[in-house]
Amino acid sequence: MLVLILSVVVLLVVGGCVCVYWAARGDAPRWARGVAKATLLGSELARSASRNSRSQRGGGDD
Repeated sequence: MLVLILSVVVLLVVGGCVCVYWAARGDAPRWARGVAKATLLGSELARSASRNSRSQRGGGDD
C-alpha cells in the first residue's frame, strides 16, 4: 500500500514538472498553466518550511 501511495506522489511530481516546463515554453493550455502554478507554489511552501525547520534546529548559534 505504501508503494502505491509513493508511486502516485512521484507521478504527481513528475506531471507537475512537465507542466512547469510546458508552461515555460509558452504554448501550454490554461489547465497546464494552472497545474504549473500549483506546482511552483507547492515547491515554495516546501522550501520555506525547510528553511524554518533549519533555523529552529540551529538555535542560537549566531
